[in-house]
Amino acid sequence: MAGDEFHREWLEKDYYAVLGVPKNAAAADIKKAYRKLAQRHHPDANAGDAAAEERFKEVSSAYDVIGDEQKRASYDNAREMGAGGFGGFPGAGRPGGGFGGYPGGVRFEDAGVDLGDLLGGMFGGAGRGTRRQRGADLETDVTLTFEDAMAGVTLPVTLTGPAPCGTCHGSGAAPGTQPITCATCGGSGQVAVNQGFFSMAQTCAACHGTGRIVKTPCPTCGGVGAQRRPRTIQVKVPAGVMDGARIRLAGKGESGGAGGTAGDLFVRVHVRQHQLFGRRGDDLTVELPVTFPEAALGANVEVPTLNGPVTLKVPAGTASGRTFRVRGKGAPKKKGGHGDLLATVVVDVPGKLSREQKKLVEQLHAATEGSPRDTLGVR
Repeated sequence: MAGDEFHREWLEKDYYAVLGVPKNAAAADIKKAYRKLAQRHHPDANAGDAAAEERFKEVSSAYDVIGDEQKRASYDNAREMGAGGFGGFPGAGRPGGGFGGYPGGVRFEDAGVDLGDLLGGMFGGAGRGTRRQRGADLETDVTLTFEDAMAGVTLPVTLTGPAPCGTCHGSGAAPGTQPITCATCGGSGQVAVNQGFFSMAQTCAACHGTGRIVKTPCPTCGGVGAQRRPRTIQVKVPAGVMDGARIRLAGKGESGGAGGTAGDLFVRVHVRQHQLFGRRGDDLTVELPVTFPEAALGANVEVPTLNGPVTLKVPAGTASGRTFRVRGKGAPKKKGGHGDLLATVVVDVPGKLSREQKKLVEQLHAATEGSPRDTLGVR
């Protein structure tokens, strides 16, 4: 491959534009853009659409580079250094010529630059392994009752989308056959291309970087290794899961196609509010109504918990708003044990008094010395 052709295919390929993200995009935004485009143009969703298939390959190639932190850094460096193109550097392509406009035509190796290290992360190296397409990560939501979140539960989640082919189990080969190692690249998925004083690795055109050739394609998926179908996955939600938690199921996402690794499935958990209990980390909270006599004189009262009521001693003179800690009656912890139950006393003031109750309260008022507002300087 000539230097100018190499330049056009790699150094002038704007992978950020392919995915529709800015050059300074965060990794999460790049991943989100890739997933959206990959799902839109996936061959399973666009049967017979050659343009969509080509677009899917282009999107996948772009994400393979800038979706990887090390490859992205190498790609950015290469584009900055080769902004004018290999053919545009002074001396490029001429005997004894140099690069970058250095006096006398300084070569990369003379300047102490290992071009293989610089570009290896982006282009790979011959024999460094295949580049089979990894399936996209998927995300879904589940909603639980408060009780199920505290106890833990296993529940089915049904997804519809690309999944390993039920006939070939993802290999892409017809039953009774197996993919064979690509003879062109020897299974590496890449071939070396001589570029004068250095060589570059290029995706193998025979196997498209997979390192394998499917001679007899699966009749169900046509050699893709995946098919669009509904599938049910059992999701184990741990006891004590918090609202908004994200559970990762490795390899349960979108199929990677023939020989590729499946993506991951992320399950976001939503927990319904409870009519009595709130939550503060591993602790549960509850409001505990008591009568004025119970707060003033002290009493043993029952407090509700997730597994039945317990008795709490409310000491005499307890003010409204005071919180008591009931040990071990909170939410389950990740590493074992439970948090606590925080019971906050609320003194219940009757909205209506009987004649006898009113008389007794008036007597209490008459016998009360001072005012709770004395410290405020008011009556």
